Amino acid sequence: MMGISSIKPITVLLVAGVALAGCQSSRIGALQTQSQPAPLTPAPSGTVTSNQLPPPVQPGNQQPNGNFPTAPENEANPNGTDVASADSQSSIQNVSTNAPVTKEALVGAWKVSTGGSSCQMFMALTKWTGGFRAASRGCPGDAASVSAWNVSGNKVVLSDTNGNQVATLFQSGPTQYNGQTSGGSAISLSR
Repeated sequence: MMGISSIKPITVLLVAGVALAGCQSSRIGALQTQSQPAPLTPAPSGTVTSNQLPPPVQPGNQQPNGNFPTAPENEANPNGTDVASADSQSSIQNVSTNAPVTKEALVGAWKVSTGGSSCQMFMALTKWTGGFRAASRGCPGDAASVSAWNVSGNKVVLSDTNGNQVATLFQSGPTQYNGQTSGGSAISLSR
């Protein structure tokens, strides 16, 4: 039987050299020789100015100039008829707050009630045919075809993919809009 002391030192060096050679990879050497990407140039910067913002106004409250917002008397719709003269539209407008509607107030998720059913609608500020992008989920009837929305004065107009008007709604509370679809069904948005 041979002991460890009888192994020649050259054999030990050869075994150690082979073991170390197996641990080296050509991938490691390649990483060290690659050049680093050039640093990005900084974004241009301009001057920063500051101004005082006007105080916030709650929906339906008096405007900063002391006047209450009013609705136009005879606003024409895309069909060429006056909104005030259309029986179904005028009754909807009578329950509205007549406050101007802002796009920012409409962004987000809404519960939709129409045709005796409830569904969901999401409105974004992404430009789309007919205004801004909208998506409905599980909506029946006309509301199922809504893919866009826009604000026109104090009304919210929902449209399909071709830009055709699907529904018109008026604000009846801070988070409530009521109206009618082009098919004659009542429709409401609420949060």
